[in-house]
Order: sequence, then structure tokens, then C-alpha cells
Amino acid sequence: MSNPLKKLAGQTVIYGLGTILPRFLNFLLTPLLTYIFTRPVDFGVNSEIYSYIAFMNVIFTYGMETAFFNFSSKKEDKNSVYNTALTSLIISSVSFSVILLLFAQPIANWLDYPDKLKYIYWTIAILATDAVMAIPFARLRINNQAKTFALLKALNVFVNVGLHVFFFVFCKHAYESNEPGVLASFYDPEIGIGYSFLSGVIANFVSLIFLAPQFKLFRFVFNFELWKEMFHYAWPLLILGLAGMVNEVFDRLIIKQLMPGYEGQYAQGIYGACYKIAMLMTMFRLAFSYAAEPFFFNSAKDKDSKKIYAFVMKAFVIFCAFIFLVTMMNLPILKRMIAPTYWEGLAVVPILLLANLFVGVYYNLSIWYKLTGQTKFGAIITIIGAVITLTINFAFIPKFGYMACAWATFAAYGIMMVISYILGQKYYPVKYNVRAISVFFAFAVGLYLLSLVWQGLDNKYLKLILNNLLVVLFVFFFYKLEFSNLKNFNKSTGANDQTNKSE
Repeated sequence: MSNPLKKLAGQTVIYGLGTILPRFLNFLLTPLLTYIFTRPVDFGVNSEIYSYIAFMNVIFTYGMETAFFNFSSKKEDKNSVYNTALTSLIISSVSFSVILLLFAQPIANWLDYPDKLKYIYWTIAILATDAVMAIPFARLRINNQAKTFALLKALNVFVNVGLHVFFFVFCKHAYESNEPGVLASFYDPEIGIGYSFLSGVIANFVSLIFLAPQFKLFRFVFNFELWKEMFHYAWPLLILGLAGMVNEVFDRLIIKQLMPGYEGQYAQGIYGACYKIAMLMTMFRLAFSYAAEPFFFNSAKDKDSKKIYAFVMKAFVIFCAFIFLVTMMNLPILKRMIAPTYWEGLAVVPILLLANLFVGVYYNLSIWYKLTGQTKFGAIITIIGAVITLTINFAFIPKFGYMACAWATFAAYGIMMVISYILGQKYYPVKYNVRAISVFFAFAVGLYLLSLVWQGLDNKYLKLILNNLLVVLFVFFFYKLEFSNLKNFNKSTGANDQTNKSE
């Protein structure tokens, strides 16, 4: 058996190919869309709809994915768990979709898109297919089929990105140039940014086709007693997920309501575009969480599990601090990923990056209530975060606009992280190296603040050189303080693993 940390690192890299690479390709859609739709109000539609999709995805899956992980690791009849979870999601997805379709026009009116009914139909299709695919994808993860998972996730995004290029580059150009042929017929200016949603629908149906081997293992069988156990475990996660989405996307939804008219739509577009730059941290966090959740569950019985959790936390924070520094030191380059009309909102980027670091730490800490079955605490903590998010947004968006959104996210995730740490030390104590974590975090933020000293220089190349020298300094700091600890820890866990194997 291989070293557990090496296994986690390997799984993270593989999941990264299926999560970071696709999301990076999705990130590349931001310059495509912002340079084509140079008015922030147009891009704001895309940001708003996909924020609603993220929010509604939680309702459509209602914690069943994590419940599937938990019960698959505990129950002997794993097929029954798989069949029950997937049957539940199929039935509920059809039911939710029918309800939304019946109210499609009122929903479009409420969103101020009364003549864009197709947007609503395509959004519903994305939600339903996302939910149905959740358990088959989770099954790949629990069975450590990371490569298959990564390939299928990558396929989805390659199709999605390819269709964006097809519609917005080739077809749009053919239409506007009055070129004869088929391409121009595929583009309707009335749909506009809506082709982004249509691309998502088609990509999801392609993924469903390639998930066929997982569906062949499925039987439409519903174990009601098992489902009651799973739902009892999952419902706090539903509340947690909804509150989590309030923290993650509510600001991009409410800003239009609290800043009515053109100003609100404009701010929504600016904030949505600049938020994408902070996704560089999000991409790593998500790749890590995809690998870490099954890893943490499977490592729970290991005698060194808490030692491993503590070291993983430290490594996670150090790497996130590195990502923060690299992003901020190279922001003069990265900002060109969005059109210049959106640059006025770049001040939110460092705040959102640190907020993403906080939520990453929170998700690492959350293992205590998942392993002990006390998921209600996760719901309570996240609800507290949601209350903070709502309070700050409602109080300060009318005056400070999208800057209030960024600081609300920062405050909510920071407080959630602290509360989870305190409760975790009471119910499932892990000796995290708080001192080392704090030192690396403070050092990264300190280097960023130091870089502000020379931001007024006219020579942009000199600024970039000085900025990246600070990145090199951070790497050197890590090498001197932690590299030997990493090597020693790998050796010790590897030795323990060999001992366990011989026993």
C-alpha cells in the first residue's frame, strides 16, 4: 500500500486534471464573453443565471451525494445504497423540473427577462441533468476511479467551451458579416448570451451518454428504510448547502436588487467578472476537496489519521498562501483575462482570494462533524455565516456596492472557520500546527502589502520583477522552514503504512 499522503497528492493531481483544467478552460470563457459582451450589464446576465444554478443545484441534490459517500463506506450492500440514492434523485429531479416549467414565465418576469423564456428552460435542463449525474460521479470517486472521473469532467467542459467558441466566434461572426452558408443560421442575436446556457445543456447530455457504464449498474430500486437513514443524515447538509450558497453566490444575486436599475446591473457584471480571477484559488480548493473527502473518510480508521489531518491542513494553507501571492503579484497580467471595461472592480480580488483560503480551511476542519455524524453543527455554522453575509450585504451594498459583497464573503468565511476550529477541538480534537499556519499566512499577506510600496512605479516590467522576487522569497521561506518536515513526515507515514501492512 502506498504512502497515504502521496496517495492524496496523486488523487488531487488527477482530480485537478478533471477540476482545475476544466475550470481553467471555463475561466478562459471569461475573456471570450467579456470581450464580446463589453457592457457589464450583458455579462451580468450570465453571472446571475449561473449563480442561481449553483444555488438550485443544492436543492436538486439535497445532500444525497455526501450521504452516498457516508453510507457506501459503512453498508455492506453498496449497490442498494447506489440504487436508492440515484432513484431518489431521478424522482425528485423530474418533480422539481415539472414545477419550475409550470412557473417558467413568472420566473422570467421576476428576473426581468420576460422575453427570455428559453433561458429558463435551459437552466432547468442544466439543473436536472446535473442532479442525475451527481451519484454516478460520486460512485467513481468512492471507487477511486479518479482518472475516469477526471476524463468525464474534462469532456464536459471541452464540449462546453467548444460550443461557446462555435456560437460566439464562428456563428456570430458569420451572422454579423452576412456570410452565406450554414454557420450564420445557428446564431440568433435575440438569444445573445443565452448560448452560454444552451452550451451547458448540450455538454451535460454528452456527459450523460459517456456515463452509460455507471447507469448500466443502476437498478430502479428504492429501499425506503435505507432512504430514511440517508435523508436523516443528508437534510442538515441541505441546510448547510443552502446557507453555503448564500455565502458563495447570494451577493451576485442581491446586488441587482439593492442597487436597482442600470447601476445594479452594471455592478453585477463588474463584480461577476472580477470574481472569476479569484477562482484561481477556488480551482485548487475544489480539486483538493474532491480528493480529500473520500480520503478523509477512508483514513478515519487509521491510527495516524489525526496526525495526517493536521499535516494536510498545514500543507493546504501553505499552498493556498502561495496561490494568493502568485495571483496578486501577477495581477497586472491576469487582469487582461477580462476586458478593460471591468478593471474598475479589481480591488475585490485580494479580499476574495483570502476569503477562499478561509473557506478551504473550513472545509478541511469540517471533517470533525462529518466523521462524528454531527452534521447539524455544520448546518449551524454555515447558517451563522449566511446571517453574516446577508447582514453585511443588506447594510452596506447600497452605499459601497460590490466592495461590500467582497468584505461580506471575507467576514463570513473567516468567522465560520474560527467557530468550526473551536467546536472541532471540543468534539474531535486534532492538533493542528496553528503557529506554523499563522506564520505562513501572515508572511504571504505581509509580502503582498510590501508590494504595494512600488505599485506607483511607471516601469511595469520592474514592478513585475520586484513582485515575483517576493514569490521567490516565499518559496525560499517554505524551503528553509518546512521542506525537511514534509520529507520526514512522508517517511514516517510511509513506515507506519508498511508496519500496518505487515500486521
